[in-house]
Amino acid sequence: MPELAEVEYFRKRWDPGLRRRIRAVAVHGEKRLFRGSDPAELARVLKGATYLDSATRGKQMTLRFSKGGWLGIHLGMSGHLHVEPPDFEPGRHDHLVLFQADRALVLTDPRMFGRVRFHAGKQAPAWWSEGPPGVDSAEFTLAYLREKLARRRAPIKAVVLDQRLFPGVGNWMADEILWRARLNPHLHAADLGAAQTRALHRETRFVCRVAMKTIGVDWSDPPKGWLIHVRWKAGGHCPRDRTPLARETIGGRTTAWCPKCQR
Repeated sequence: MPELAEVEYFRKRWDPGLRRRIRAVAVHGEKRLFRGSDPAELARVLKGATYLDSATRGKQMTLRFSKGGWLGIHLGMSGHLHVEPPDFEPGRHDHLVLFQADRALVLTDPRMFGRVRFHAGKQAPAWWSEGPPGVDSAEFTLAYLREKLARRRAPIKAVVLDQRLFPGVGNWMADEILWRARLNPHLHAADLGAAQTRALHRETRFVCRVAMKTIGVDWSDPPKGWLIHVRWKAGGHCPRDRTPLARETIGGRTTAWCPKCQR
């Protein structure tokens, strides 16, 4: 499932359509991708509207249009945005297409684990304005993190995957953060000491910031020496001390860590 940097990358793929008018809308409104939304209203409002701007927050993106249109997209496991020629013919998996004079902005999702939301109004909808602070925001402070961790008795790996606290952080990123912070994924969040909490806060912001500058910009790989390059390799070793990596399911997700530097 895309994490915050991958979501940022796909958000930018519709940038060629910015400040251009939507001539027509094609939507598979009967699909569960649109649960809780009104596809007919979406098509009515967006036809003739101008694509103004977009932003990401965690694993969700919002795209704003004139006429008060707010389009929210969660990519799920297989969703992606792409741009096609203006005479594009939607296929069975192309669930939303915004046609412009020079292009078509397409949302494709074969497995339909994602979600499309829509709101018409001057104010941002609750599904966008409410929610936890982004891990790269000024509100994600050390004090905020310390307060939240103190209430959690779950393994830190499961907590870092909790979108209510670490929005946009997924499995590979969680392993990367814990490896850099030298935290064993089994540690209970509430048991972290002051130095461990500082390390977790520092490395969370670092990993997310670098991922946004590489993956989020042009799908580049993270820097050499990161755990991601070896975490799934058979016989993979810790990039720091060459210790064979351990693997186990923690918090419902396969986890890789170094038994030596993450004791």
